[in-house]
Amino acid sequence: MRFLVITSAPTLKTENGYEAYGPYVYEMDIWFKYAKEITILCPTSYPTDFFIKPFENQSINIIKAPYLETKTITGVLSLIWKIPFILFIITREMIRADHIHLRCPGNISLLGAVIQVFFPKKKKTAKYAGNWDPKSKQPLSYRFQKWILSNTILTKKIKVLVYGEWPGQTKNILPFFTASYWKSEMEEVIQREYDKKLIFLFIGTLSKGKRPLLTLQIIHELLKRGINCKLDVYGDGEQKEILIDFIKKNNLHTAIELHGNKNKEVVKAQLQKAHFLILPSVSEGWPKVIAEAMFWGCMPISNSVSCIPWMLGEDERGVLIPSDLDEIVNTLISEVNDTTRLQNKSNAAVKWSRKYTLDLFENKIKQIM
Repeated sequence: MRFLVITSAPTLKTENGYEAYGPYVYEMDIWFKYAKEITILCPTSYPTDFFIKPFENQSINIIKAPYLETKTITGVLSLIWKIPFILFIITREMIRADHIHLRCPGNISLLGAVIQVFFPKKKKTAKYAGNWDPKSKQPLSYRFQKWILSNTILTKKIKVLVYGEWPGQTKNILPFFTASYWKSEMEEVIQREYDKKLIFLFIGTLSKGKRPLLTLQIIHELLKRGINCKLDVYGDGEQKEILIDFIKKNNLHTAIELHGNKNKEVVKAQLQKAHFLILPSVSEGWPKVIAEAMFWGCMPISNSVSCIPWMLGEDERGVLIPSDLDEIVNTLISEVNDTTRLQNKSNAAVKWSRKYTLDLFENKIKQIM
């Protein structure tokens, strides 16, 4: 089977072979097990550094697509020649493919979503990694991709894998999930002691959308109200200096520590012993770090975006927080004062998340392929 992947995620050629963004590679390694010939149509460079990992299967045919940049006048003008060229190579590769796989949302996958309309007899899948919530406010390009993929007249023979279960969806849409651990990796969960110092984690990119500064503000307010707690931050990004300034200004060196990017094993060790994970993102798809935290009994604290309320069973397996800082702090103080309820939530989180293993994920992918 000739398997074609169309994505905006860059694949880089390094001394280790073909490499791409780590979490993307972990997933695509599973898809590639069930393909005879693999072609990835994608950019082969990126303007900033990111965490990369080599693909297990290095027998990959890379079709270079220009990187689409729209933040400068030069970048916008370059679209005049880049878009026709990308449309041409997408069409050429779709003609050759047996199975077309779109990684959405993204600029190149948007073009792929348009061209696939002209291949109604080809088998297709699309992984929509963004927020599928029909009520959420999203860019026009994202809404267009969701519309064309859902449309059963324009888009045939496709399974669109989306995060969460949403009402009123067409037959094209398949509620899905992602996973981080195999069944063989399951270990006994450490029972937390909620009457001692509480350890909070923030794990993710230090970007405006992830709102790490809000996380620091929450911890600062909890400390001012007498809650014995500590925050460990794992990740890097554009807001790092802002966080450093906040820590200095409020003399929080002993309560908040920035660790930078760490590997999977280091993160796992922290999730196994911390009490809470805070993720107050503006938007998410399937937040893997929340599922990973739940897997080890580390209770997630997050807001009601995308499929997070479904993952948390509303408030049964975690804490859903409001948008106002004072209300967030009041909610958390109420939660930490009920240790029995916290333990029940932690146990429920473990039970739910351990259903979604890589074993199940691979089995589902095999069925789809």
